[in-house]
Amino acid sequence: MLLHDTGLIYGRYLRQSLRSRFALLFGVLMPLLYLLFFGPLLTDLPLGGRGSSWQVLVPGLLLQLGLFGASFAGFSIIIENSQGVVERMRVTPVSRLALLLGRVLRDATVFAFQAVLLVLAALVMGLRAPLPGVLIGFAFVALLTVSLASLSYALAMKVRTPQEFGPTINALTMPSMLLSGLMLPMTLGPVWLDVLSHLMPFRYLVDAVRDAYVGSYATAHMLYGVLVALGFTALAVTVGTRVFRTAGA
Repeated sequence: MLLHDTGLIYGRYLRQSLRSRFALLFGVLMPLLYLLFFGPLLTDLPLGGRGSSWQVLVPGLLLQLGLFGASFAGFSIIIENSQGVVERMRVTPVSRLALLLGRVLRDATVFAFQAVLLVLAALVMGLRAPLPGVLIGFAFVALLTVSLASLSYALAMKVRTPQEFGPTINALTMPSMLLSGLMLPMTLGPVWLDVLSHLMPFRYLVDAVRDAYVGSYATAHMLYGVLVALGFTALAVTVGTRVFRTAGA
């Protein structure tokens, strides 16, 4: 029943996304602008890592796509609450976990598609990376999307208006981006900043994807990245499910 219910919710929201093709393409716009206008500035610069500047920048942009996109996914719950959609779902026998999983799996599908578009554009710009490494990057984006979307929906169930939700998400996502080394490796900064960045879980994900993009798979960065990604996803889905149940979603 859980799989059946999840499939129903997933299909419903995926059809909504497919009907809004402009939103699908607009979501990848910010990382694409970084790629086009920021990427060429890094060409031939010593960035303190292996591989080309594109192999450093593109993994960060992929995770940035998931970070910002999934973090704001909760806006849809606020709108549905105001329109009574969540209340109508609440009276159905559908699993509360399915109500969450259907939504976050839709988000993961959308952002994986946008990640493919971003990588294709990066290949045109000059990125060269092994196919297994690129696929690993997509997997990390999917896990990051599932975890952050789960927390975003949980937060959206606790607030009443978009005016409360938006500033809270901004206050969390901006420091996360800056301290995780998504744009540039944190090893380029002072020691204290590099040490502080290890408190951010996204740091381990971006280090793992950068290793994958240069063809290094059996590394400590990869191990830590996988463990953090899986652990963070499990925790986020657990929190999201509990909030959906207690909030009557």
